[in-house]
Amino acid sequence: MNKISKKINRNLVFKPVDFYKIDSLLTEEHKLIRNSIRDFVNLEIIPNIETWYEENHFPMEIVKKMGNIGAFGPTVAKKYGGGGLDYISYGLIMQEIERGDSGMRSTASVQTSLVMFPIEEYGSEEQKKKFLPKLASGEILGCFGLTEPDHGSNPGGMITKIEDKGEYYLLNGSKMWISNSPKADIAIVWAKDENKRIKGLIVEREMEGFSTPKTKGKWSLRSSLTGELVFDNVKVPKENLLPNKDGLGGPLGCLDKARYGISWGAIGVAMDCFHAAKKYSLERKQFNKPIGSFQLIQKKLSEMLTEITKAQLLCWRLGTLMNEGKVSSAQISLAKRNNVEIALKIAREARQIHGAMGITNDYPMMRHMMNLESVITYEGTHEMHLLILGNEITGISAFN
Repeated sequence: MNKISKKINRNLVFKPVDFYKIDSLLTEEHKLIRNSIRDFVNLEIIPNIETWYEENHFPMEIVKKMGNIGAFGPTVAKKYGGGGLDYISYGLIMQEIERGDSGMRSTASVQTSLVMFPIEEYGSEEQKKKFLPKLASGEILGCFGLTEPDHGSNPGGMITKIEDKGEYYLLNGSKMWISNSPKADIAIVWAKDENKRIKGLIVEREMEGFSTPKTKGKWSLRSSLTGELVFDNVKVPKENLLPNKDGLGGPLGCLDKARYGISWGAIGVAMDCFHAAKKYSLERKQFNKPIGSFQLIQKKLSEMLTEITKAQLLCWRLGTLMNEGKVSSAQISLAKRNNVEIALKIAREARQIHGAMGITNDYPMMRHMMNLESVITYEGTHEMHLLILGNEITGISAFN
């Protein structure tokens, strides 16, 4: 049996974790959406991901395929090409895609939460009609420009700027660690005006002075596109300014949506690693019996199951709060921080259960581990989410 066949078989018999019967809390529509995305991941991503990862290759054809399956803009209104779905549906989509790979989920969550969301929420009607249907279908790819070379956890310190030149804005500066940027058709860019007020703009690929160098040498998210955004006297038409929001609350509102998706996506990684570890522990024999019969292996599996179940309940409750419009940024921070941390620990424990075989691409754990080292840092570092929660608890900001 070749490697591809082994990977297909492993995932076609994938058994999701549902120890507390969380499926009973989902609607039939939720389950239909999740199962459709699960089938898509099994057929389109799982058989190819190890090769894409090893070759540091992003398959551009996956963008339109994701658009066709409804992975882009599921919560965006149907009249703009979105799915008109709720936030639990969105979370389940992110969970299944990240079970395939964190880089693939990054593509979908950036397009949805960091590009389509600000256009729908902060944009003009003309901007919505022009960009959202094409983004939803995968006809065009977007990216989000906030992080700068010297301003990561402190985005308010950005130095990228715009100047009002009457008929247009003149944009100068740079952004880095930008998912999708090397192939993006548009970028949602955040910059300061003459009054030091943060504004959002839609920058289009063909604008003179706009370039997107690719980031090289990554050992994480290798199947995802990462690059820079460089603006050298870029003339941005005034109609490309997002008119309905300014200040740091604009980009932070987008990040809340992205962090929410990551919280669900991390569960997908954890379930994939748990599935592999459980299966291997029942097949691998030492001392004439399966290693799953040994107490320490059962301890690892039991702890994995416990943490996955806690994360699922956390995300389900968070999703209901999102749907009701009652969620806070701190609540999202707690979920993002917890779920990525437990997924990384589960990936490491699953690798140990596999022994030396766990470092090969016959199994998914090493790829997931390397990806999660990025996920635990982006969209707010692990430490910054602690401080966000600390501020919520004490009322005292530790980072101002």
